[in-house]
Amino acid sequence: MFNKLFGAFSKDLGIDLGTANTLVYIKGEGIVINEPSVVALNKKTEQVVAIGVEARKMVGRTPGHIVAVRPLVDGVISDFEVTSEMLNYFIKKVHSSATQLFARPRIVIGIPSGITEVERRAVRDAAKSAGAREVYLVEEPMAAAIGARLPVQEAVGSMVIDLGGGTCDIAVISLGGVVASRSLRVAGDKFNEDIVAYARDEFKLVIGERTAEDVKISIGSVWKTNEALEGTLRGRDLVTGLPREVVVTDTDVRTSLAKSVRTITEAVKATIEDTPPELVSDIMHRGILLVGGGSLIRGLDKLIERETKMPVYIAEDPLTAVVRGCGIILEDIDSLRDVLIEDDYDIPPT
Repeated sequence: MFNKLFGAFSKDLGIDLGTANTLVYIKGEGIVINEPSVVALNKKTEQVVAIGVEARKMVGRTPGHIVAVRPLVDGVISDFEVTSEMLNYFIKKVHSSATQLFARPRIVIGIPSGITEVERRAVRDAAKSAGAREVYLVEEPMAAAIGARLPVQEAVGSMVIDLGGGTCDIAVISLGGVVASRSLRVAGDKFNEDIVAYARDEFKLVIGERTAEDVKISIGSVWKTNEALEGTLRGRDLVTGLPREVVVTDTDVRTSLAKSVRTITEAVKATIEDTPPELVSDIMHRGILLVGGGSLIRGLDKLIERETKMPVYIAEDPLTAVVRGCGIILEDIDSLRDVLIEDDYDIPPT
């Protein structure tokens, strides 16, 4: 009875709970929220100052008593209370003020494939603490494959590489399940750290992660391009302590990212080695799907294609593939129930 009552006042949600960004899909409406997974806290009062876009503007620019934190690290919850506050904010944002009090939505959440049972339970508990009445979890590569309309429930091999902010998830999917997979803590955030380290070591320049990310997006590449690209790094000189700026090229960025990219390509090859021959044959024919923000780095598809000797293609709108998959599951949860991660208790009926 109460489920029906809450259902009448609630909008069911699909959520891509990412390290860098959180996207929200409303059943019957589509994607309505795409905001950074950042929360600004006042350390004196323990109050939340801002969430999402407004909080991200504060990163690296706050006074001592206000701290901008990312409650998810490497794809998993590092701060339960702050994650719950963030989810509660997004749930309230999609409901009108008149229905917020009674909003108890069903939520499908995409999570990295390599996390533990304890970490999965933390996601469920954070969502329920934020007001969800039912929580379903799905591995992000599976959600991305569904979002890209791959035939995940058929006896056909599909390979997905989801390169997000905190994790790189690699999975071979067939018959509604993951056959072989790898989950790496090497992704967009690690790329930013690589650029920061390169600037410090090569140019004796201290830069922030926001600056590194801007350069990664504007001129970052892992494959030699036809035209030379240049960008500017502004920061503090390690020797003089004074402000300085240097011009960097796409070659500099390629050099800084080389080790991390090699780690990813080795993991892709290792996953293929773990895959049954029949499914490898399917992947050779159908290709490897790249999704996530990291897939937009210039030349990544060409590099993986060269390393694996298989066709590689980038999904249409790779940034939203996971949340679109969560939305498709939400729209037809009965027929797609077998792709969900079962907890140590039965999934409640719809």
